Amino acid sequence: MSGRLVLRHGSVLDVSSGDVHRADVVLEGDRIVGVGTGLDGDAAIDCEGGLLVPGFIDCHTHLCIAQTRIDPFGLPRSVRPLSAVPVLRTLLSLGVTTVRDAWGADAGVRMAVEKGWIDGPQVLLSLRQVGTTGGIGDLWAPRTGPVDFFEDPSLPDPIFNGADEARAVVRRMVRAGADWIKVTVTGSLAIGKGLTDLELTEDEMTALVDEARRRGGRRVMVHAHGARAAELAARAGAGSIEHGTYLDEAAVEAMAEHGTWYVPTLSVTQSEPTATPEGAAEAHLESMRLAIAAGVRIAMGTDNPVRPHTEVLWELRHLAAAGLGDAGALRAATIDAATLLGLADDRGEIAVGKRADLVLLQGVDLDCSSLSTRIQRVFHNGVEVGR
Repeated sequence: MSGRLVLRHGSVLDVSSGDVHRADVVLEGDRIVGVGTGLDGDAAIDCEGGLLVPGFIDCHTHLCIAQTRIDPFGLPRSVRPLSAVPVLRTLLSLGVTTVRDAWGADAGVRMAVEKGWIDGPQVLLSLRQVGTTGGIGDLWAPRTGPVDFFEDPSLPDPIFNGADEARAVVRRMVRAGADWIKVTVTGSLAIGKGLTDLELTEDEMTALVDEARRRGGRRVMVHAHGARAAELAARAGAGSIEHGTYLDEAAVEAMAEHGTWYVPTLSVTQSEPTATPEGAAEAHLESMRLAIAAGVRIAMGTDNPVRPHTEVLWELRHLAAAGLGDAGALRAATIDAATLLGLADDRGEIAVGKRADLVLLQGVDLDCSSLSTRIQRVFHNGVEVGR
């Protein structure tokens, strides 16, 4: 639709304060150009009885592994990027307008969205989860030796050992188009072992962070379930801790001191607690309590498809229940997530000049318990998304 579109007679959420107020919102091109009362446009949509919120941001998802994790040996290589097409469409229909892929998607997936070949949220890439020999990114079997399901020139070798190789792996990822560097410092909750391991040395972690910064100011996102891994990463200057299932006071204090964000991916343990190791669900909630008390900044991320991508908005429900409340959960999924990703000047709130990524919810309350059932309209880059 050309010209100015006014979303009229609705309520608008100020995600920074949690306040809701009546306002019209005017969109032109991919920008918000007006927020106020009595505004006009070339066309109008009546939003009476609804709440406009910014487009949601998932800071930890996996667009390309829903199929390959089910059958890593039997599927053609092309399934990996092509399987992202329905995932991206699903996320966009649920109001997710920006995602940070935590490994699996290559630069072609980002390009396909940017060029309009496929519909989806804007994609930020990490390409591979880098790590040391024997870590969870080092795919190896006693019978066959190395087994790399993601072997592809567009997804470079992620294994390194020592500070010099840490710098080299960052350079490989940046060369292939990575926006973020994803590193694994502990084992996997899904495998249920190595959760308190430290798979990197201090020198290796520091080298990763420093080299990423040298390469266009990039930052490092850190898979860390255990407290010591989170503390190590925070003190090295990591951008965010992912998961953080077993944090303690020393870890959250280091995160708060160094400005390291927490992306708890609560869906992993809270959506189906019996499917996780004993005590993990309770430990995860305690980690949230400690992080909130310490003043650690929190952003939304799901780790899907550990849970189906259709459940992406369940994460807000879990964040609200874990201590953020509904307003805090909505903030974590909008302006705070945008701030973590370095995009707050462009999106994350309904304000003049910001990207026209908006979701119209039925009703004007902030209740996050069933957001997906409340979505009436989604706008991405100023264009309404078909649902």
